[in-house]
Amino acid sequence: MNNVDIKSLTIEEIEQIIIKLKQPRFRAKQLFNWIHVKKISNYREMKNIPYALIDILMIDYPLIALNEVSKHEDNKDGTVKYLFELKDKQLVETVLMKYKYGYSICISSQVGCKMGCTFCASTIGGLKRQLLPSEMLDQIYVIERKMDIQIHSVVVMGTGEPLDNYDNLIRFIKLLSHEKGRHLSRRNITVSTCGIIDNINRIAIDVPQINLAISLHSPYNDKRKEIMPITIKYPLNNLIQACSYYTKKTGRRITFEYSLINGVNDDIEHGKDLAKLLKGMLCHVNLIPINSVDERDYLAADKGHILRFKEVLDKEKIPTTIRRSLGQNIDAACGQLRNRHLKDQK
Repeated sequence: MNNVDIKSLTIEEIEQIIIKLKQPRFRAKQLFNWIHVKKISNYREMKNIPYALIDILMIDYPLIALNEVSKHEDNKDGTVKYLFELKDKQLVETVLMKYKYGYSICISSQVGCKMGCTFCASTIGGLKRQLLPSEMLDQIYVIERKMDIQIHSVVVMGTGEPLDNYDNLIRFIKLLSHEKGRHLSRRNITVSTCGIIDNINRIAIDVPQINLAISLHSPYNDKRKEIMPITIKYPLNNLIQACSYYTKKTGRRITFEYSLINGVNDDIEHGKDLAKLLKGMLCHVNLIPINSVDERDYLAADKGHILRFKEVLDKEKIPTTIRRSLGQNIDAACGQLRNRHLKDQK
């Protein structure tokens, strides 16, 4: 038995399997179409594949399919949060958001996270394992199929650090954007990282068309180390240099995510020094009122603070927006729903 994860394979790799099974090459394109265009979850749904071949594929090349554990909809803004169970019973979260331009989905890239950011629920319990490309894809495919929708944009900003799962992430992006598959434009894919510099440099070469978001959250190295331990390994100045390289290499604007935490990083001086840090870079700042997390003591900055912070950046000609808060009634912050479910199971 091979037990190869076929949903994570390219057409060329599937073709090698088909050749090995002494089947005509065109079967590879048929399989790829069923998996990535029709988004089937069971080989038995494939109407133009011989039963004998399906029997072999089901045993040796199983299809990854996520199982929906729960679904929570915010009646106020329509945001939907899903909790999915993986084959090994691990759990991941996915958030579907509706905007004027269409649907956006925020997917997870790992089960848990080892980055240790002190304001984030995802890191509670640490990293359990990496997600396979198929498990990232299926967060999209399951929802598109169940709701009969086409998702406009994908954000890899849920549980986990995407650049800590680099090879699987790149394969996921290439499969999702493949012209014979789902064919989502790479310009509609955003990857968020807390700042793994080596892989920021790699992604600028491997998939330069995507959007890159950096979780920044402080203009000061020492303060950032307190709330984001990754800064110990990758100091802030080095991260900013890597971001400058990225923008010059790709010609793409970087988004800096800045979660405003009451009394921690939300005063006017932080805003002024953030503007100095980013001055002259091709970038955009997204100010985020944090969602409260039961296990953390941090509170969101009040609306007045957020508006004044934005005014400082606007004055310095740093393009800035305030992210619309979504899903506050359904534990939409990364890791919250999974943690609550695990507590309830004890």
